Amino acid sequence: MNIRLAKVSALAVLALSLTACGNMSTRDRETVGGAAIGGAAGAILTGGSPAGTIGGAAVGGIIGNQIEPNRKK
Repeated sequence: MNIRLAKVSALAVLALSLTACGNMSTRDRETVGGAAIGGAAGAILTGGSPAGTIGGAAVGGIIGNQIEPNRKK
């Protein structure tokens, strides 16, 4: 019973997380993507240090946010 509840909960969280980005602008999505990649890179480079993870996420978010203004359409 507990395993089934865990699976249903995980699927519900996954479904909600996939719909959360539906109304985001391109700039917002790139900011979130940059923060996720930066956080992962910061964690890997610092051996899982919280400061490294947060710092990497901050830098990645800034870089992701600044990608959009330089693009030509």
